[in-house]
Amino acid sequence: MSRAWLALAALVLAAIGCGGPATPPVIPTPHVNPLPEGQTAYGFFPSPPRVTMQSVLDHYQDMARHADVALLQQNIPWEAFPLDGATEPQPLIDVRNQAILARQNGLESIFVVDPLNGLNRSEFMGLPDGWQASFSERRVREAYRAFTLWILETFEPRYLGLASEINTYADAHPQDFAHFLSLYDETYAAIKQARPQTRVFVTFQWEDLNNLIPAVSEGRKPYQVNWDQVEAFEPQLDLWVISSYPFIAFRSAAEIPPDYYSPLLARTGKPLAVAEGGYTSAPVGPAAGSPEDQAGYLQAIHTQIGSRLAFWIYLLLTDLDLDSYAGLMESNGVPDRDIDTLGMFAFVGLQTKEGDAKPALEVWDAIRREGGGP
Repeated sequence: MSRAWLALAALVLAAIGCGGPATPPVIPTPHVNPLPEGQTAYGFFPSPPRVTMQSVLDHYQDMARHADVALLQQNIPWEAFPLDGATEPQPLIDVRNQAILARQNGLESIFVVDPLNGLNRSEFMGLPDGWQASFSERRVREAYRAFTLWILETFEPRYLGLASEINTYADAHPQDFAHFLSLYDETYAAIKQARPQTRVFVTFQWEDLNNLIPAVSEGRKPYQVNWDQVEAFEPQLDLWVISSYPFIAFRSAAEIPPDYYSPLLARTGKPLAVAEGGYTSAPVGPAAGSPEDQAGYLQAIHTQIGSRLAFWIYLLLTDLDLDSYAGLMESNGVPDRDIDTLGMFAFVGLQTKEGDAKPALEVWDAIRREGGGP
């Protein structure tokens, strides 16, 4: 799946003046403590409806009314490592600023380190000239580990992801996937040595894992789940985490099978999580969608695997103002095809870009209350 705003998150903050001084700011104490063990944490990607400072600040306040956590998915600033001296590079300060905004609004941060392009998971994101696009590349491995351990030391996260939708990269580059596995194992060991209580994972794209996207199914039958791509990480996998956008595979949420997600329950005894996902509330491109479909999607996850979820991230709280985002993307040289891709997710939010609640927001809030949230 392609999610343009993942690559835009730090860009938005920097573009509107959220970038801080060279001296790293102190991470403030959160207004609320992390949720107790065994209680599902609910949250969103921090994606403001518009590219303005006020929209960012308002959006974090809005998330605080409907969430416990914010998922901060960070592309690797390859050339920032190794760190040289006491002054942190701006990309690291931008990460701190996102965490500050989350904590100031009482939201715990879940981090995902992302070496790949959110618009095309078959390729790396932002590699410097001359670097080989492979997880066998020494400089790639060193920067990946260094950035991960910087996040671990700086934020001491409860949950730390080391890749997003990695099965899509495995499909595209099966030989290099073996190199990623070795890098993951090395990094996992380093994390556990430094902070054993941090829970480590990668995420898997559920529709692709089920071979429901014909163009990338490699000839496998629908619902022939590629469990081998998940189990390749065992036992160094503290929880099994998926992303799911079923509107790319089904004409409506009513078509989601009643046992669509439940095979996870039998395949592992570990905690589960949804690291991103959603359903469009309006037709986009070839995909259909409605407000009722959004509610049906939430109920499908809740009824099938809700009892085992450590955390559940719904992609967008609020729809995106495409004109606002397109202006920023164009000014930064993003091609039109990527701007069009962003439009596929413009109506995934649980409220309109004006802030009006859709029916699914009430469903989300009710599920969160049922799970112990406020």
